[in-house]
Amino acid sequence: MKILLAEDDHRLGKLLEHMLKRKEGYNVEWYTNGRDAFEYARDSHYDVLILDWMLPELDGISVCQKLRQNGYTGAILILTAKDNVMDRVKGLDSGADDYLTKPFEFEELFARIRVLSRRNYAPLQEDVVIFGNLTMDRIKHTLHRNGVEISLTPKEFQLLDLLIRNKGKVLTREVILDRIWGYNAEVTSNSVDAYIRLLRKKVDEEGKKTIICNIRGVGYSFET
Repeated sequence: MKILLAEDDHRLGKLLEHMLKRKEGYNVEWYTNGRDAFEYARDSHYDVLILDWMLPELDGISVCQKLRQNGYTGAILILTAKDNVMDRVKGLDSGADDYLTKPFEFEELFARIRVLSRRNYAPLQEDVVIFGNLTMDRIKHTLHRNGVEISLTPKEFQLLDLLIRNKGKVLTREVILDRIWGYNAEVTSNSVDAYIRLLRKKVDEEGKKTIICNIRGVGYSFET
């Protein structure tokens, strides 16, 4: 399960990330401000979003509202120290699926995540994307050409998905590194180039122009 965690309290955020990864085995991406949380949730697939209410730059309620306005249908859990009835109502009215007040027991958080992950959320229209003779399914994490599956590693799939979501835009190597590996990863821009080469070998058709364009000195852009 892939989870986005947005928590600006570094001690709590680090502890939550550790517990969700080590105890529950989840794939967790942790961000410390609401603007990053909104952009990553909008541009990537997550099974559950965990948003602290009081985030810098963009609070968790605003993140939730903006995502819902953009058609986001995934599971969203709000964390907050606000515990009166009207605050809970406000949190749920913003589009959140659940609301957990601080302090909380980890076991209760884990249970709520399991419940959210079992709900049948309607897929977004763009969960299945067709470009040319290629079909990408973001839910199943599969890519097919004319019905024949193309085997991609998780990182290759994430990279292609990121490029497709930003079709026509030039993504710098730094942005790609941050989005795919995270800003703390010990990975260089050469790794981006290496993954692009591997991805091209799998998705490009022989004798045809590449769909992943190299913008010299800047980065890469997806074009059909």
